[in-house]
Amino acid sequence: MNFREMRRKRQQLTKERCIEILKNATSGTLALLGDNGYPYAVPISFVYSNGKLFFHSALSGHKIDAIRNHDKASFCVTERDDVQPEKFTTFFRSVIAFGKIHIIESSSEKLKAAYTLGIKYNPNDEIGLHREIDKGFTHMLMICLDIEHLTGKEAIELIAGPSGNDC
Repeated sequence: MNFREMRRKRQQLTKERCIEILKNATSGTLALLGDNGYPYAVPISFVYSNGKLFFHSALSGHKIDAIRNHDKASFCVTERDDVQPEKFTTFFRSVIAFGKIHIIESSSEKLKAAYTLGIKYNPNDEIGLHREIDKGFTHMLMICLDIEHLTGKEAIELIAGPSGNDC
């Protein structure tokens, strides 16, 4: 599949920088095709691993219906959004991932994804994580977004600045 190229290439982040942002961010917005063809965007916690994004969910709801009906999605993370009122702008840095999304059906893959997600948010309590996953495993779904296209952009003012694109 062909995806649009970024219009302002000078502001484009490298793939490596996009992945770094995904690895460090704690939440983003998952965009799906929802009921009656309306976009459905939901803030959600996630983990990035090996070209994939993983999310957890209840067994049913708008998000799950949308995923079951349409396998394309995008996911956006905003790493930085500093309002600059005197300049009528923001100094931003964000990443958007596009890809195919699905519910993980295999119990072993579901368990692996749940542990990967849990370790991101509580890396120092393996016993507690194991207990929590055991307690809720049958009442949750794990979702995978296979990234097909990844793009990132930052404000022109951040290019080659501190913590900018010069990493």
